[in-house]
Amino acid sequence: MDVVNARCAGLDVHKATVVAGVRVPGPQPSARRGETKTFATTTRGLSDLTNWLLTHGVTAVAMESTGVYWRPVYEALEGIVQLVVVNARHVKMVPGRKTDVKDSEWLAQLLECGLLRGSFVPPRAVRDLRDLTRLRKALIRERGHHVNRIAKTLELAHLKLSCVVTDLMGKTGRAILHALSAGIDDPERLAACAQGSLRKKQAALREALVGRLTPHYAFLLQQHLSLIDGLDAHIATLDTRIEAAMALVQTMPGVAARAAQAILAETGVAMDLFPTPAHFASWARLCPGNHESAGKRQSTTTGKGATWLRATLQEAAWAAVRSTKSYYRALYHRLKGRRGAKKAIVAVQHAMIVALWHMLKHRVAHHDLGADYFERHHTARIRRHHVRRLEQLGYDVVLVEKAA
Repeated sequence: MDVVNARCAGLDVHKATVVAGVRVPGPQPSARRGETKTFATTTRGLSDLTNWLLTHGVTAVAMESTGVYWRPVYEALEGIVQLVVVNARHVKMVPGRKTDVKDSEWLAQLLECGLLRGSFVPPRAVRDLRDLTRLRKALIRERGHHVNRIAKTLELAHLKLSCVVTDLMGKTGRAILHALSAGIDDPERLAACAQGSLRKKQAALREALVGRLTPHYAFLLQQHLSLIDGLDAHIATLDTRIEAAMALVQTMPGVAARAAQAILAETGVAMDLFPTPAHFASWARLCPGNHESAGKRQSTTTGKGATWLRATLQEAAWAAVRSTKSYYRALYHRLKGRRGAKKAIVAVQHAMIVALWHMLKHRVAHHDLGADYFERHHTARIRRHHVRRLEQLGYDVVLVEKAA
C-alpha cells in the first residue's frame, strides 16, 4: 500500500505504561523501519515519550481509547503532533498475535497507510464541561438511590409516609423526616409539620405515621438525610460552574437547561468534524443499522455509541412526544403502531439529533414542523388509506372535493 504518513507512531496505552512504536523511512528509498519503546505514564514518562517521538520526527500518532487512560497521553501530545484516537473494536489484531508491542506496531502500520479513522474528541473546554455534567448526573443518580433507601427504611419502620406525601424530599416530607431522624415518633407532632396543601391531610398523616420507629431506623434516616444534603451542596456547586447560556439548544421541544448543558458537553458546538447530519447520527449510533446478506435485510440494532448523549436525548425525546403541538409527537405516534414504542422513540431521537446538527452548524433556533406535518404533506396517502378501509368494510366510496 502507499505510504500516507511517512513518520508516524502507534501507542498502546495502559494504566502504568504506554508502548510506543514508530514507523519512519529506512536507509533505502523504498524501505521502512520500525522501533518500539516502553514509557511510564507519569508526567516525566510522558515528557520522555514526547521527546522520543519528536526525535524521530513523528508527525502523526494513533492510540486506542482505552478507558480514561488515554486522556493524559492525549493531553501531553495535544498541539504537538496530529493525534488520532481510534475505537479498539475497529483495529483488532489477528488472533494469536496479541502483545503490547505488536499492538503498537499494528496501529503504526495502519496509520502509515491511512487506514485509521479517528474518533470525535472535542476541544479541551468542552471536555472539561463534559466532566462536570457527567459528574452532576452521577451525583443526581446517587441522590435518587438515597431517596429510595429512605423510602425502604420508612417501610421497615411501618411508617406509610409515602402513601400520603408524593415527594419525600418536598418541604413537608423533609420536615417530617428530620423529626423522625431526631427520634420524634408522636403522630400528632409529626402531622403538625405539614405545609401547604398537605395541611388538609393531617388526619391521613397521623394515621400513616403510627409505626415502630426504633433508634436504629432513626439513625439510618439521619445518615441518608446527611448524605442527601451533602450531594445537594455538591450539585449546586456544579450548577454554578457549568455554563448556563444554552438558549439555542433549549428552543428544541423537550430540551430544558440541564439537558442542553449535557448535550453540548457531549457534542461541542462545532460541527466541522461531521460533514452531514447522517455522520453525526452515525457517531451517536442513532441511525438505522445496515446488515444485508444474500439479498436479504437482517434485523439489526443501533449499536453502542455516545452513551451519555443517547441517555440525555432519550429523556428529551420522551418529553418532546408529550408536547401536544410538536412534530416529534406526530412522528412518535405515526411509528408506534407498527414498529413499537421503543423503535419509535429511537426514531424521534434520530430526528432530534439531525435537527441539532443543523442548529449548531448554521446557528439557528429550532423550527418545529408542527403536529399536523404528516397530514399536510401526505394528504393523498391518508386519503387512499381511509378509502381502502371503508371499501374493506363494504362501502362504495365517492370523493367529492369541496369548493374553495
